[in-house]
Amino acid sequence: MKRREFLMTVGAGAAAFAMPGALWAALSGLSDDEIERQIKGLVGQMTLDEKLAQMHGEVNLRELARRMREGIREPWPTADNTRLGIPGLRCIDGPRGVGTGQPTCFPVGMARGATWDPILEEQVGSVMGYEARALGANVLLEPCINLLRHPSWGRAQETYGEDPYHLGVMAANNVQGVQKHLMACAKHFAANSIEISRFYVNVVMDERTLREIYLPHFKACVDAGVASVMSAYNDLNGYLCAENPHLLRDILKGDWGFQGFVVSDWSQATENAVAAAKGGLDLEMPTGEHFGAPLKRAVKAGKVSEAVINEAVTRILRQKLKFIAPDFQAGYDRSRVASREHAEVALEVARKGIVLLKNEKSALPLDRDQVRKLAVVGGLADVGNIGDKGSSNVTPPYVITPLQGIQAKVGKSLEVIYEAGKDLGKAKEAAKAADAVVIVVGLTSEDEGEGGYFYGDRSSLNLHKQDEKLIQAVVEANPRCIVVMEGGAAITVEAWQDQVPAILMAWYPGMEGGNAIAELLFGEVNPSGKLPCVFPKSMADLPRFQPRARKVHYDSYHGYRYQDRKGLEPAFPFGFGLSYTTYQYSNLRLDQKTIGKSGKLTMQVDVTNTGERAGEEVVQLYVGYHGSKVDRSVKELKGFGRVALQPGETKTVTLELWARDLAYYDVEKKAWEVEEIEYLVSVGPSSRAEDLQLRETFRIAGA
Repeated sequence: MKRREFLMTVGAGAAAFAMPGALWAALSGLSDDEIERQIKGLVGQMTLDEKLAQMHGEVNLRELARRMREGIREPWPTADNTRLGIPGLRCIDGPRGVGTGQPTCFPVGMARGATWDPILEEQVGSVMGYEARALGANVLLEPCINLLRHPSWGRAQETYGEDPYHLGVMAANNVQGVQKHLMACAKHFAANSIEISRFYVNVVMDERTLREIYLPHFKACVDAGVASVMSAYNDLNGYLCAENPHLLRDILKGDWGFQGFVVSDWSQATENAVAAAKGGLDLEMPTGEHFGAPLKRAVKAGKVSEAVINEAVTRILRQKLKFIAPDFQAGYDRSRVASREHAEVALEVARKGIVLLKNEKSALPLDRDQVRKLAVVGGLADVGNIGDKGSSNVTPPYVITPLQGIQAKVGKSLEVIYEAGKDLGKAKEAAKAADAVVIVVGLTSEDEGEGGYFYGDRSSLNLHKQDEKLIQAVVEANPRCIVVMEGGAAITVEAWQDQVPAILMAWYPGMEGGNAIAELLFGEVNPSGKLPCVFPKSMADLPRFQPRARKVHYDSYHGYRYQDRKGLEPAFPFGFGLSYTTYQYSNLRLDQKTIGKSGKLTMQVDVTNTGERAGEEVVQLYVGYHGSKVDRSVKELKGFGRVALQPGETKTVTLELWARDLAYYDVEKKAWEVEEIEYLVSVGPSSRAEDLQLRETFRIAGA
């Protein structure tokens, strides 16, 4: 049967766990070696039907249709084995919060990527993990770590950005946070980067591109111990990802030594039980359309060996034993879901993820002594705009809008007037009457998100025409105009950016986003976000995006790599973000000028806050290759670190670089090769060449 589209609406109401029996209780809490021995014995006791029941979801097609029709949002179950006391899985979506109940809604993944703060992202993962467990799940289907090849992708908001190193660091920390409480699931493996054609597109790429660009962030999650990996809907080099032996068996389970289980994307991600089982899929969700009766027939007919079944069941049981204790939900208090404590984490992410793109003529921060009347313009100012309404949908108990945040922040200290902006004449009148204007514009779930077949991806990176007209009309009436943009990825601003003095990119900022926006506007928080993707001047400055193609060809060049290769100047480069203070970089030093292929280089750079406000800077390390025998990017991100500085304060930032992280994949040898050549180290506040003034070289030679 060909794959069919199903809306992946998941949701509220937690199904209760079957209480584990005595056997399961006896196995819980054992060491890894003991777990492996006991699993072997446990699998030996199971009938074929019991094994297969571990390998697929319990929701049938009729129930799936009912969930879709009625908007039911509750964990997706697999069967409990009551004879042996083995609990089933209860899977629920992320990635900006738990997809059931009324949980904390965080800023979307792209906004969290803009924080460049892996420690904070671990806290986010821990809150999500706690809330998912308290709400009845034992698998959280996040992080989403597909590489942002093009910002037109409808689900761009769910991932952390365009660079595999940055993605890997953020995702690995998220996994570590989630797995303090339950299983995480890194998705979608691999090369999922188009929404409309995701069910049928064949993504074609060479092995170097696959290994170096589209897989390193998944390996980072595997190295962090992620319990499960979700296969993507698309084909990769002619094979469905859920039936792709090279991807699942050779690389994931073979080369990387992944010990967890592979779960299919939701509904119709596979077409053939034999191909999927042999290809490396362990769990079909949310139904048993292929891994139910069809897989049993295949085993009985000798088309799939029972050893393949045993391996899949072993992988699933291994993670259940590690994560689902008999008292799994004990101590997890639902009253802490969306608590003030958890909301504070969401607020901190919004503060650190908002990016100041432009600030001229002292437009920001707003001075309450000078601004006695503030106009807030734009329909999105009064909307809780928190992102897509597909599988990543979250229904928090409240959402602070930008208007609400501003009103709460200023109280009665100044007058706030609001105009939705549908009538340009009224918007201009409001602007003329004010000392400054904040315009809130951007995208919503109607513009981008999870759709499939017909919608989801953006056809343009511009704002809506009415938004551009609104900006131009308002700035004509009042030149002190601050534009706040909301959206999931890059938005082009060439039509109007020269007319306004200040621009903030707020993304979809979560339930506390309005408070964070207000804090930044009035200078209570100093902006520190950095772009996790290039903002181009036009779509023509990016690789071609083909949302309805049946076959697409990907190479290693997109984002800043593509722009470097083509010599293009972006509107705002990867890693860019302004502050209300200024920073000076100096004294870059390397502990060695030559290291071996197994060696490590330690670099230090001094960063000074030369302004009058405390702030946080993100120090970025890029590496270029001199004399490589293969085609390489001009430069690649290989390290970063946040540093907090008081006015006038200098701190030394230390970054480490392993030689193995500079390797390329040798297709002929089927191995990673570290070249004995000269490497260029560049350190600075963004990927833009003029921002990378501190440079040193080193060589790799010998072992």
